[in-house]
Amino acid sequence: MMFKLLYKELRLAAHPNLFIFTLLGAVVIVPAYPYGMVFIFGCLGPFITFMYGRETNDIYYTALLPLKKKDTVKAKCLMMVAAQIGQLLISLPFAFLRAGLLPGGNPAGIEANVAYYGFGFMVYTVFNVIFLTQFFKTAHKVGASFLKAIVPAVIGVVIMEVIVHLPGFEWLDSIELDQMLRQLPILVVGVVLYISGMLFTYHTAAKRFEQVDL
Repeated sequence: MMFKLLYKELRLAAHPNLFIFTLLGAVVIVPAYPYGMVFIFGCLGPFITFMYGRETNDIYYTALLPLKKKDTVKAKCLMMVAAQIGQLLISLPFAFLRAGLLPGGNPAGIEANVAYYGFGFMVYTVFNVIFLTQFFKTAHKVGASFLKAIVPAVIGVVIMEVIVHLPGFEWLDSIELDQMLRQLPILVVGVVLYISGMLFTYHTAAKRFEQVDL
């Protein structure tokens, strides 16, 4: 069932921009670029898809299928997770390649290192929790839900990009092996928050969507 729901989302509901923004995980190879933008792209892609779905009545169409209303929420959650995790996986080989080709660091902000991915999971968590739980209150107010979610997500990205330039936090910007081992707890916390956040989001959004009269 989960595979079929995801297939339906990616095949029928997803706007082409979702795939374009997912592929933009590759920009971590660009020198002197704020790599936190990757996570903003990971928020914009689903937002555009939800806007597209509103115009095509995708939620209404999905609700007409022989599915429970909570399965409609599950489908949207799966789509967002697939796009965001896919984006991070696409970025990984380019992050390794950049470290080999341009080992001098990133003057524009944080390096694409272990801490970077941990912070990324946190940014995604903040956005997903707010956006999806707000959206499924009405199942049509996409813009308002996005604005409520993107502001704290952008603040998180700014903090991530700035903190590496502060005294005492230089280790967060390192791609040296010993320093990246030190960064591992950030990645672990980010992954745990992402998983628990998505579970919370699904259950909360599903309860709210049950009250929506389509």
